[in-house]
Amino acid sequence: MTTGSDRGGHRPPRAAANTPVAVPPVPAQPVGPAATPPTTDSPSEPDSDIVAEPAPRPDRAQYAVCAFLVLVGGLVIVDGLRTGHAISTADPIGPKPLPILLGVLLLIVAAVYAVDVARGGSGEPEAGEDVDLTTPIDWRTVLLLIGAFLVNAVLIDPLGWVISGTLLFWGSAFALGNRHHVRNLLIAIALSLITFYTFAIGLGVSLPAGVLQGIL
Repeated sequence: MTTGSDRGGHRPPRAAANTPVAVPPVPAQPVGPAATPPTTDSPSEPDSDIVAEPAPRPDRAQYAVCAFLVLVGGLVIVDGLRTGHAISTADPIGPKPLPILLGVLLLIVAAVYAVDVARGGSGEPEAGEDVDLTTPIDWRTVLLLIGAFLVNAVLIDPLGWVISGTLLFWGSAFALGNRHHVRNLLIAIALSLITFYTFAIGLGVSLPAGVLQGIL
């Protein structure tokens, strides 16, 4: 009769309970700047994801403003050259140099503005105004304001400034949406009288009195 050890050969000897198990050493981890893996991108190479913005195009409509400044400056210079040489002891320079100087300054401003527009310069939007540029123009208000100024221009000679100015101020308030008609009328009359006497007394300029001649 054979034993269990004779059927399968000799069994491997078991390790003793107190025999230590060999553990492979763990490699040391780098500490500090060396721990960061090196990057493959070169700092000198540009990033391919960044797309260069196109250069701003000049606003050609601004050239019309430059042309207008040139036209006004030329007219001022021509008008200044046609001015006579009226020189007095109180004014040794005369009236001729001032309009010529203003015309030259307008030409300089036009030239500088044209150069700035050609280089792509543009005005920055006003940040302090709450304006919605997508809102359509309120033509009703615009036409009412134009009508108020036209009525004033037509009636200022026959009726006088006090009446035409009252209609101008009252009509402007109505066009801008104010519906306090009685209060606006009183304010318009006061403003017309104040401006009439301010020009007459303070500046020595008599505005047309119209039908109120001899009363004012």
